[in-house]
Amino acid sequence: MSLAALHTVLGWTVVVTSGLVGLWALTAHWVEGLRSRWLWWVTATSQVVVGLQVILGVVFQQSSGREAPGIHEFYGFLTLISVAILYSYRLQIPKWRFLLYGFGGLFIMGLALRTVFLPDG
Repeated sequence: MSLAALHTVLGWTVVVTSGLVGLWALTAHWVEGLRSRWLWWVTATSQVVVGLQVILGVVFQQSSGREAPGIHEFYGFLTLISVAILYSYRLQIPKWRFLLYGFGGLFIMGLALRTVFLPDG
């Protein structure tokens, strides 16, 4: 699989996993049965994929010499920064952590979608 194809697959993986864990965390705020260690493992995995996606994008751009379309890089790094902000707030608002990660996951999904659908130019 080429770097370009892998970057595309990982991009969609970020969109799907961020949306799913965001919905899971939001629902877990109201449904205690959904609060489990697995939620946090899946959330962490989803956020690690964001980091891998950014690293892969940088490697792909450097190795191919191609320029990213529009402000693709800005949205990619903003997505990574959003992960860091969520992580930094996790202990400051423990009562609301499910809402934080729920809305945060959906926000990351939105940023990733915006990054995927940027027009060329």
